[in-house]
Amino acid sequence: MTLPWLLPTFVLLLGYLLGSIPFGLLLTRFTGAGDLRRIGSGNIGATNVLRTGRKGLAAATLLLDLLKGAAAVLIGAALVDGGGPMAGAMAFIGHCYPVWLRFAGGKGVATMMGVVTAMFWPAGCIFAAVWLAALFGTKWSSVGGMAAAVSAPVAMWAFGRIDLVPVALALGLIVLWRHRANIVRLMKGEEPKIGGAKGTSAE
Repeated sequence: MTLPWLLPTFVLLLGYLLGSIPFGLLLTRFTGAGDLRRIGSGNIGATNVLRTGRKGLAAATLLLDLLKGAAAVLIGAALVDGGGPMAGAMAFIGHCYPVWLRFAGGKGVATMMGVVTAMFWPAGCIFAAVWLAALFGTKWSSVGGMAAAVSAPVAMWAFGRIDLVPVALALGLIVLWRHRANIVRLMKGEEPKIGGAKGTSAE
């Protein structure tokens, strides 16, 4: 007797577990850069890795967090018809709320970019362009991440991929929620800029 729900459930679980790998934490620990949770904002993302002074580690964290989101989409699509977006969404959830770290993960921007790019690469290009433009234009990592997240569902809609708008919108809203403290600091004029004083930021 076949269980039709078994493979989709496996794909969702695999996506979550893949997304929950804390690459920033692992890279900094294995290279002797310290416990990332005790540095800067305590976040596990690339921006906080950058505060260790290891630009290479920060770049590697960014790339790996992006790739795990993309990999989840591609694996999900290969195993289940239409399973790519949901597997990608679960990878994003895994990054933001990893069970291994008591559900205290990253803000999800890099992983969302990987998910969006694997689902529909033109929207991924828009995501990356908006992220870089807002980041370098304002010097605020949080603004870059939030602007990129908002651009994803808009890009999906503009390109006619209405089927992917709900997933992109849901992930974008979670990114905004994860940045709620940054939004408060931005409103108060207290948000630190990249290369400025230490504090909390996007990742």
